Amino acid sequence: MISDVMSRDEVRDVDRRAIEDFGLPGVVLMENAGRGCVDWLEELGVSGRVVICAGRGNNGGDGFVIARHLENRGHDVRVLLFADPDGLRGDARINYQVIVRAHTSIRVFGDLPSTTEIETELAAADWIVDALLGNGTRGSLREPFPAIIDSINRAPARTMAIDLPSGLDCDTGLPVDVDNPIAVHADFTATFVARKLGFENSASKAFTGDVRVIDIGVPQSMFTDDLKQSR
Repeated sequence: MISDVMSRDEVRDVDRRAIEDFGLPGVVLMENAGRGCVDWLEELGVSGRVVICAGRGNNGGDGFVIARHLENRGHDVRVLLFADPDGLRGDARINYQVIVRAHTSIRVFGDLPSTTEIETELAAADWIVDALLGNGTRGSLREPFPAIIDSINRAPARTMAIDLPSGLDCDTGLPVDVDNPIAVHADFTATFVARKLGFENSASKAFTGDVRVIDIGVPQSMFTDDLKQSR
């Protein structure tokens, strides 16, 4: 069975082994992750405009999948991309190209986005999906991310964080930037593979809200084989 709690390195190793040892393409894992998030959003009664705040990494890629599945189910979706589209790589790039070709409503912000413009976009949201930063985030947060996170936190919409709230350290459950301790305060966190080690810190609850582990299709035999070998 998959461990109930995993560190950053353990979760990343699960992804690596699923891709390299089991031949499961990363784009399939991303598809499963995004669709699982949408299933939970619908259980929660998602309605109105959903604004997805996406970064350049795989966390943003999950956001693009979420946008597609929400649109397929009839929801009003707006994607805010805080990255140069030409800098997207791998599975995130694939899923961005899909929503572009599907004519999803997308706004690309430059390196120094206007806080007023971000807040105007978020004010129109009934739900915000935080797909900015993933579990690899460490150290000081560079602008514009502190400003974006602050805007998300001040918006009236309900918020779902993808994998973990942007700005939160995966292993400690505290903001990664000790000099500017800011992270998204989510109402819900859809995390992948297992609960993150940092979620065991009671202080993380103020950022994560309710947490659900989303199944991304990693073969269970990966873990049962490990158990057999350890005996």
